[in-house]
This record gives sequence, C-alpha cells and structure tokens, in this order.
Amino acid sequence: MPSPRSRPGSVHAVARHALAPFTRSPVMLRSPAMPWPRSCRRPFASSPVGAVAWFAPGLGRLVAAFMAWLRSAVASLTGTVYALGVNKSLIDARRARVGVFGFFVFAGFVMGLWAAGLPSLNDRLDLGPRLLGTVLLLISGGALVSMLAAGPLVDRYGSRRVCWIAGPLSALALLGPALAPSYATLAALAVVFGIGLGACEVAMNAHSVEVERAYGRPIISAFHGTWSLGGAAGGALTALFLRAGVDPQLVLVVAAVVVALLYLPAARLLLPSAPASPEPAAPGEAKGGTGGSLTWGLIALLGLAAFAGHLSEGAAIDWAALHARWVLGTDPAAAPLAYTIFSVAMTTVRLLGDPIRARLGSVRTIQLAGLLATAGYALVLLSPLVPEGLRVACAWTGWALAGVGLATVVPVLFSAVGAAGERVGRALAMVTAFGYSGLLLGPAVLGYVADAASLPVALIIPAALAAVVTLAGAPAIRSLLRVSPPASTAPVPEPARD
Repeated sequence: MPSPRSRPGSVHAVARHALAPFTRSPVMLRSPAMPWPRSCRRPFASSPVGAVAWFAPGLGRLVAAFMAWLRSAVASLTGTVYALGVNKSLIDARRARVGVFGFFVFAGFVMGLWAAGLPSLNDRLDLGPRLLGTVLLLISGGALVSMLAAGPLVDRYGSRRVCWIAGPLSALALLGPALAPSYATLAALAVVFGIGLGACEVAMNAHSVEVERAYGRPIISAFHGTWSLGGAAGGALTALFLRAGVDPQLVLVVAAVVVALLYLPAARLLLPSAPASPEPAAPGEAKGGTGGSLTWGLIALLGLAAFAGHLSEGAAIDWAALHARWVLGTDPAAAPLAYTIFSVAMTTVRLLGDPIRARLGSVRTIQLAGLLATAGYALVLLSPLVPEGLRVACAWTGWALAGVGLATVVPVLFSAVGAAGERVGRALAMVTAFGYSGLLLGPAVLGYVADAASLPVALIIPAALAAVVTLAGAPAIRSLLRVSPPASTAPVPEPARD
C-alpha cells in the first residue's frame, strides 16, 4: 500500500514534482557533508540575478502546482456545496409535496363533513329546500369573493403564509353552521364558511403550482385525486358516527377542531419560499396583464376552459343518477351507480394522471381530455336510442369516459398558469373563480332547461362545453408555452424522482 507521501495529489508529491530540477542535479545527490562543487556555487556568488535564475524554474513550477491544487480543491468544495444545495431543494420539495397532499385531503374532508351533515342540519333547523338552497348559495358567494381576494394576497405575502391562515380558518368556520341556533345565524355564518373555503382553495392550489415547479415534473393531478379521497373519507366517517348514534353537532364540532389542528403540521412542511416582489413591466409587455407571460386574453381563455370543464363535471355529479332513473328507467337501487362510475373514473385518473401529462405534454393532454369528455357525453345522449339491453351499459361507458376526460382539465389548466411565471396568485384566483362559477351555475341551468324541455336536451349543454375545453384550453396553453419567460441561467435542481 503506498504511503500518504507517495499518493498523487498530496502535498509531498506536489513539492517533489515542483523540485524535480533540483533532484536531477548532481548537487542534490551528494552527501550534505561533501562541499558544493565550484561550478554549482558560481551562480550564487556571481550576482543575485544568477540566484534568481537558478531557483526560478523550480519555484515557478512549485507555485503553478500549488495553484492547480488550490483550484481543484475549490472546485471540489464548490461542487459539494452545490450538491448539498440541490439535495436540500429536493428534500424541501418532497416535504412540501406531503404538506400539499395534507391540505388537499383535509379540504376534501371538510367538504365531505359538510355534505354528509346537511340532512341533520336541515332536520335540526327545519330549513326545507328553499332555505337550504339559499344557504348553499351564500356559501358559494362567499367562496367566490374570497377567491378573488386571496389571489392578490398570495402574490403579496406568498402562498405559504396564506395557507397557514386559510387552512385552519376553513375548518374552524365549519363550527358556525354546525352550532347555528337559527336560520338567520346560519345564513351569516355560511358566508364566513364560504370565505374560508375559497381562500384555502386558491392558496393550496397556488402552492401546488410552486411545488410542481420545484419538482420539475407534473404532480398536480394527484393532489386533486386526494381531495376526492378526503371528501369520501369525511362523508363515510360522518355516516359511521351517525349510524352509531353520535350527536351530529358533536361530530361536526370535534371533526372541525381536529382538522384545524391537523392543518398546522401540514403547513410547516410547505416550501419556505418568499413571495415574488413586484417587478416593473417590460417595455413590450402588454398593460393590464398580471405579470409574466399571462395577459387578460389568455386568462379569459383559461377561465372559459375551466368554466366548461367544471360545468360538465357538475352536470355529471348532479344529473348522472337522475338520467339513469328518469330517462333509462333504471332500478332506484342501481341508478346511483352512474355517478359512482363517473366519480371512480375521475378519481383514479387524477391519482394516476401525472405520468400521462408528463408523456403527452399539456397541450395534447387537454385536447385528449376534451375529446374523451365529449365522446362520453355523446354515448350518454345516444343511450336511449340503443337496444334496451345495452342502454345502461352504454350510459355507464359514457359516464366513465366523461370522468376520464374531465379528470385532467383542472390540473392541466392550473399547471399552465403556474408555468407562466412567479406571480400567478391573481391569475390562478380568476381561473379558479371561473371554474367554480361553472360548478355553481351548471346544475341550476340544466334544471331549468330540463324542466322546460327534457333532461336529454339539457345534457346537450355539457356535451358542447366539453368540446369547448379543447377549443379554448389548447390554444391558451400553446400560447403560454410559446411566450413563457426563459428559464433562469442559475443551476436548476435535478427533477425529483420517487
């Protein structure tokens, strides 16, 4: 085994290499007791210039070797520090991904609690369809207002800070409707509940965009899939406790407090990024935009696609089972399976849809989403015309295709907004508000059309809007990809893989 002094790159090896001219000289091979030959002493004795000429080659090589070793050491240290920085960024991204998963699960859980507790609330306050519908409208109105207000807050303070407040607030706001002693109090507290839901919706979606940007690959779709799982878990847990005889108010109160506390550790995992500071607009940038490559025209196209996707989704949620019962004459016990098939297909594709978008790209994914959703609604509309034995299977296949197509619409649109630049809170809030409006207005509009004509005629509306997802979403995303700001010249962390 070579000694430490003989290893290449050691200090001794560098010095030995630099002093090679001296070691080759007969002078260096003589014994220290022997006198120096006169020829070797002459350069020193003649003048200082001769001494410099004697030592200069060796000293030059020594200095050059030392500087090379120093540069190598600095480069190695810099590479180590950069590697540590990359690893830290990947660790932060993975931690933040877990935190965003928590936010989506808890947000869906709160909605599941609220939906499952509505019958008990209706019985306790004796509301009836009209008053209960007004309460739901107030919640939606409060959510829309808070969505538009949360966007500028995200741009100014950062999505992490808004998540810290909006998450627990959205859960604690459920205490109001749960404990409301009268309809008037319920109406006022319903607005507060909607404000909490809307702010949390914008903040967690904005942070999901930041986490996807840190990851370097699509991950948003799975977040929305876990929201659906959280909603199912909230509804199932509420039904389980109610079946066990637990007081409905106690279930909602305890669950709201517990979920509010669970938001806190999830918020600690979010990315520690500071909000982007406002930057002056470039000379060629269009005025009236929101910063980066987003303009009001692109936001309008993205909002239209979100509106169409959410309305088509809401139509399936509210009218799939009724279509099976009223139009196809399905047994009452089997009619809800139409919605179940749609929901399972949508949740599954959302949980597994990120690799699809990574492979196809955002433009092709949104095109395929609109085409599949349109084909699904076409099968639903054609189901009454096929032979009686195939009607239900045709309709169920259509609802499954619609669920598969609509599953990726929202994740792709939100990701496209996030790819436009840093300050996307206001734009994301507007796209979210557009989509939420479709989810809110769609079922009511379809109800009026179904009452005036028929349910199959009413379902032509979501079928046409499913095509609008492709017609509006694909050009908007293509434009964003074309005019997005160039990537930074700073080193980019390696995409996280797990």
